[in-house]
Amino acid sequence: MRLATLSLIGCLLSGCSSTPAEPPAKLPVSPQQPAPARALIEQPVERFQLSGALLTPPAGSVVELALLLVDPKGRPKGLLGSTTLTGTGQSLPFTLGFSRDQLPADLSAQLRVRVSLSGQLTQRLPGKPIATLHSQNLGALQLVSAP
Repeated sequence: MRLATLSLIGCLLSGCSSTPAEPPAKLPVSPQQPAPARALIEQPVERFQLSGALLTPPAGSVVELALLLVDPKGRPKGLLGSTTLTGTGQSLPFTLGFSRDQLPADLSAQLRVRVSLSGQLTQRLPGKPIATLHSQNLGALQLVSAP
């Protein structure tokens, strides 16, 4: 038993004292290979934003803004952008970024807002139509009490 342990220790020590193996040589890059995926990420993405101010979510409330694609009956069919803010009890400025897409002929864009306090929906912004998908300031938007 002792001999086996000593042999194992000796073997481990001899492995540690050997010179490290050389790193594998890099393969040459062929000019026919496609560009790395990171090159696609670095391309600029055209971004737009809606800005304005919400009147007046309670202090400590959770304010959720979403720019939605909706059908003619007002049912959500897609999300263009969203953000979450914290109410201050005063006018709450916002900026909501989105990527510009072409609107399908049968869909329109709407800004919707939900305000929750302690997990309870307290206020909302009825769907505000956004006629064109470009950067714009919507001004002051009045919230209404949630039913």
